[in-house]
Amino acid sequence: MRIQRFLGIACFGVFFASCGNQVLFEQNSKIEDANWKSANPAVFEVEVEDTLTAYDFYINLRNTGSYRFSNLYLFIQTDFPNGKSIRDTVECLMATPEGEWIGTGVGDLRDQSILFKQSGNFPMKGKYRFEMVQAMRQDPLPGIADVGLRIEKAGSTK
Repeated sequence: MRIQRFLGIACFGVFFASCGNQVLFEQNSKIEDANWKSANPAVFEVEVEDTLTAYDFYINLRNTGSYRFSNLYLFIQTDFPNGKSIRDTVECLMATPEGEWIGTGVGDLRDQSILFKQSGNFPMKGKYRFEMVQAMRQDPLPGIADVGLRIEKAGSTK
């Protein structure tokens, strides 16, 4: 009986581990005191070997109930291995027009992943650097507890 239980748990673990291979990168950065200063960007470095696979790029956000806005603007700078950079402005919707928070959570915290680039390819191998800066008019910006980046194979689910 113990062997069957062990094998069942092991198979279950292997199944979930195999599901995770769709994610190339995921990392979240805690915002000190949930008070995001534009001078303190969230920075993520990703080592890329595969230039053929298409990827979906997500922004992970955790906000508190004290966040006062229905959206969040971010500047996202991507530095390529060859030294070139691009900068995008992304609007993240945080609440519905009725004032309900978007995302999941209980109590004062809400989590969501926002697709900001679908089926993108990395043009070259090497280290990519992603820098996210809050671009709201209020600085520091209270109510953002964590921000992160997830990159997964296009079409896969969380």
